[in-house]
Amino acid sequence: MTVYYTTEHEWLRLEGEEAVVGITQHAAEALGELVFVEIRPHETTLEAGESAAVAESVKAASDIYAPVDGILIDHNAELADNPSQVNTDPEGKGWIFRLRLTNKDQLSNLMDATAYQAFLHTL
Repeated sequence: MTVYYTTEHEWLRLEGEEAVVGITQHAAEALGELVFVEIRPHETTLEAGESAAVAESVKAASDIYAPVDGILIDHNAELADNPSQVNTDPEGKGWIFRLRLTNKDQLSNLMDATAYQAFLHTL
């Protein structure tokens, strides 16, 4: 499984022509305890960088962006009752939504894990 990262702290795990998307551990720690996650409707067409969801924490609300162009095809229904899964397992059970990719070439604009770790050291 290939995982990509954005400078906005989203991760994308490629699964064929689909991608599972969430926020990184760094983002989850910065947001604090999540109390609500609102995801755009199914079949919403998104462009890279467009807000796909909003995560509300005890500190603030933050947009979660589509890392690449795609169509929102699924969301993590468990987050409705347990949004803190994003805090406890942000790159696993705390995934947020799935996209059907419409421009796979955009993956080359994202970072791999090594590049993302190097990026974090610049913050």
